[in-house]
Amino acid sequence: MADLWVSLGVLAAAVLLCEATRRAAARFLPGVCWIYLLEAASTFQLCCCTQELKLLAESVRLDLSISLTLTYVVTVVHLSTFREATCNPAAALERACRGAASGRAAALLIAVQLGAAVAARSFAASVWSLGLSDMHRRHQKFGFRCIDPLGGTVLEAAAVELACAFAVQATAMHVHKAYLCAFVYFVPFFFCAGGSISGAIFNPALAFSVQFPCSGHTYLEYCFIYWLGPTLGMASCILLFEKIVPFLSGKGPAETDGSVAQKEKTQ
Repeated sequence: MADLWVSLGVLAAAVLLCEATRRAAARFLPGVCWIYLLEAASTFQLCCCTQELKLLAESVRLDLSISLTLTYVVTVVHLSTFREATCNPAAALERACRGAASGRAAALLIAVQLGAAVAARSFAASVWSLGLSDMHRRHQKFGFRCIDPLGGTVLEAAAVELACAFAVQATAMHVHKAYLCAFVYFVPFFFCAGGSISGAIFNPALAFSVQFPCSGHTYLEYCFIYWLGPTLGMASCILLFEKIVPFLSGKGPAETDGSVAQKEKTQ
């Protein structure tokens, strides 16, 4: 239990540090700079917390109920503090494809997210080097080595990441204002269903911080699983619900449920 309490302290410290950064940025920085710093701080928080939770899960035998409760609570904290940040390069690509952001802005946002992911990896190693718990000291003794994150083949892992990204995107498109609540309930489900195969990351920046340093597979294999898988999942969901389903139902691309509802309000 001592390891658990130390990890909870690390999680709290990471959240408080990032929240202080977000509030300071909101007060002192102009609009565009605020957006990028918001993404950087939130992505850093997401990756730091996931690093600690992943180490805790691999090093300490926690009951499934405790693991799911931690996953649920940390997810609620993230969604409560991230504000408009997505912390996911797939979301930046989606905005660029929809014309809501330029390709240059999307590329810069992705670079910020990946930079924050790398910084979080270094920050986690620095915290572990302090030896605050037996778990941290053991991890330091073995050189912070990460075991193979895959519990299945490369194709199986990519399929899990694609399916998770597809489900989250579908939830965001159809639940609308209740998206956050639905997402919170989905995360523990994904953790149970796909965690043993790929880790159920479905976020390229998070995977770059947490999974890419692990041994067992090549860099290109991790790119295929954790970058291409979620991107295809997001793209296939948009294609299905915004192009194929409207076409089969006799509606044009501009006559999806959201646009029809908007038309009814204006009439």
